[in-house]
Amino acid sequence: MKIVSRNEELLGDALSLIPQSSTRTSQSSHNKLIRFEDISAAAFKIQSGVQKTPCMYSRLSKQYGVDIYLKKEFLQYTGSVKERGVLYLLTSLPQDQQRKGVIVASDGNFSMAVAYHASELRIPVFVIMSTSTSPARVKMCREYGAMVISYGTTAKDSQMHARRLAQENGYLYLEEEDSAVYLSGLGTVGLEMYEQVPKLDAVIFPAGGHCGLLAGSAAALKHLNPHISVIGVESESFPVLQQSLKAGHPTEDQACSNHHFYGDVSGLCFGNNSLQLTGKLVDKVVAVREEDILISMLRLLEYERATVDAEGAIGLAALVAGKLPELKGKRVAIAICSGNVELHLLQQCIARALTLDNRVCRFSLVLSDCPGDISKLLEILAREEARVLDIKQERMFVTSELFSVEVTCTVETRDKMHTAQLRNALLERYPTATWTER
Repeated sequence: MKIVSRNEELLGDALSLIPQSSTRTSQSSHNKLIRFEDISAAAFKIQSGVQKTPCMYSRLSKQYGVDIYLKKEFLQYTGSVKERGVLYLLTSLPQDQQRKGVIVASDGNFSMAVAYHASELRIPVFVIMSTSTSPARVKMCREYGAMVISYGTTAKDSQMHARRLAQENGYLYLEEEDSAVYLSGLGTVGLEMYEQVPKLDAVIFPAGGHCGLLAGSAAALKHLNPHISVIGVESESFPVLQQSLKAGHPTEDQACSNHHFYGDVSGLCFGNNSLQLTGKLVDKVVAVREEDILISMLRLLEYERATVDAEGAIGLAALVAGKLPELKGKRVAIAICSGNVELHLLQQCIARALTLDNRVCRFSLVLSDCPGDISKLLEILAREEARVLDIKQERMFVTSELFSVEVTCTVETRDKMHTAQLRNALLERYPTATWTER
């Protein structure tokens, strides 16, 4: 069934200035204008290959005064929303190309999705990764069924090698771009949000250098209901989308490429299709700090039991940072689109987020080196219900008094108010206590 809307004209108009030639190696339909029918066709074609993820009411709603619904795309098999675009892209390839195979060169979510779905479709798939790629990512891609080749020390080296292998062997070199097919697959998220949450006021998506999800979903949502506000969120450190919208063409911030924490949010992979759709259909693009993203990761872990990376948490971060006050009391859906955070990085992120959230603090004070003084300090901490995470004593280099000991404590508290209460209690007993600022 075709849904007719005045936004059909808007979708075509948004892309009317796109040049009709492309130098990228991809499918022939790269420059086909995205239509609502394309997104509907993608939804039908990929329904048996990807999860229809839940879009559930969140307990965080009361904390931020917004009716929050979380679209949990991190529950996809490879932990990323990009499976939608990749599966539709692969199933749209000619049969002769499917027999020859495809090749990709990155260690991000796109390559993971290609590795899994190409293997499931029995398409030969090769993934070229630099030697600096984490062993866990290499292992995962191999388990998905891809032939993984380590080559070069940088992503650029891997990409050049992949292009050469593609040319020599007839493989199709795939890179994350803004073809109509790929955007249509990603746009199915917008369709599902509209179906799952009635009377939506706004939706929030990650933006930054990877705005295909934002653009494709905006096309679907604005077609179905032009009054739904579509909002993109990117990092203050790398406001590449805002810069590109201002310039009128894709720009690249060289400092953001391959950033360890931001992953797929950093860098640049969108082209004119995504940029034009975003400029026409997206109501607002906001930028958030790294601190807000870390707090968002912590909130999702605690309240939703969701372990996500920066890309998955950045949408909620806009509410955490108070960047969208106009959404108070509104019904808002947020795409939580990626959960592929490496374990060592997750540990660092949570530790830092607890500090930023005033729930882990550190203080130092000088005590006389007498029996019982440390016990008295611990009694105060126990009375104030603070959990001691670490305690260290320094005697040899203390310069304040002879026969004294400097004690440094790291403690966990419930929240900012509890931390202030503990600080007052300690200063009352130890006026010279110093606190380590976060």
